[in-house]
Amino acid sequence: MIIGVPKEIKTLEARIALTPGGAQALIEAGHSVLVEATAGLGSGFADEDFTITGAQILDSADELWQRAELILKVKEPQPIEVARSRPGQTIFTYFHFAANQELTEGMLATGAHCFAYETLEEGRTLPLLTPMSEVAGRMAVQEGAKYLEAPQGGRGVLLSGLPGVEPAHVTILGGGVVGTNAAWMAAGLGARVAIVDVNLDRLRYLEDVMPANVTTVFSTRPNILTLLERTDLLIGAVLIPGARAPKLVSKADLVLMPKGSVVVDVAVDQGGCIETCHPTTHDNPTYVVEDVIHYCVANMPGAVPRTSTFGLTNATLPWVLKLAKLGAKDAVLGSRQMATAANTIAGQLTCEAVADAFDLPWIPAVNAVASL
Repeated sequence: MIIGVPKEIKTLEARIALTPGGAQALIEAGHSVLVEATAGLGSGFADEDFTITGAQILDSADELWQRAELILKVKEPQPIEVARSRPGQTIFTYFHFAANQELTEGMLATGAHCFAYETLEEGRTLPLLTPMSEVAGRMAVQEGAKYLEAPQGGRGVLLSGLPGVEPAHVTILGGGVVGTNAAWMAAGLGARVAIVDVNLDRLRYLEDVMPANVTTVFSTRPNILTLLERTDLLIGAVLIPGARAPKLVSKADLVLMPKGSVVVDVAVDQGGCIETCHPTTHDNPTYVVEDVIHYCVANMPGAVPRTSTFGLTNATLPWVLKLAKLGAKDAVLGSRQMATAANTIAGQLTCEAVADAFDLPWIPAVNAVASL
């Protein structure tokens, strides 16, 4: 199969979907790899790092999209990339369709087969979402700490506090991968941390493994409102696979938070779990609502592209090899996990959560591929 790796064009996105090591593995498996010129520079890979593996460098993104049967990306296709997509082409990337109806309808109209990293399920895990969730959870704390500083407009609170001075209070909505990584980081810095979740089994687990400065709280509206009154840093980390995130904090609730406190909504790429959040970019990451600083960058791991690219390829490569070997139809029919990753097949929506978000018709992926 001909596999294309274009340069990411989302604002200040420097990750690449494949390391040179990943390219070599695909070539050794009998596939051809096309890489757009300079696509790897942001992650520290020169074009020569790919050519020595046998990959071909192309100067033209248009040519790459035209020739490739399978496109590997990091972020969702931008409008010009939607226009480059074609019927029967397979695209494997983070789509987050449930937060973007225009993208959903645009990709359906192309007739391409869209496989989403974030919905691939293995057992009860999301293995292709996990590494970037780990990065985002850890980054949420360091970004939150930065914007709590007075020169950034924050209330001038140090997460750790000092001897004789109370540490900051961090509230984390969601105890999954993002929330757990955020809690470890915040706790390690000495903050007082509360993790909020609706899953009692998860809360019991977190109670066992977290240090003493982390408290678990069952998610109810009164509990959240009580926490907001003393929250310096609020981290949104709620995930419902493939679906829009539920809104747990409203605009009216923000008045409970101290002036100059910070919100980091990692769930923003799935619509956000805080009502006032909307996607921002690395070149303009924050805005203020009700005297609360909001950091809502939708591609947070793009700020640490080298770490993120290695982490992403480590997770995706086995599934890329499977998809390249089998093709879209046989991958769906032969792998339950790949079937969960299929969000659109030949112009048909195959993800129930996305269909529910926009009240669109859908059919199971195994039914959709029957006509291929």
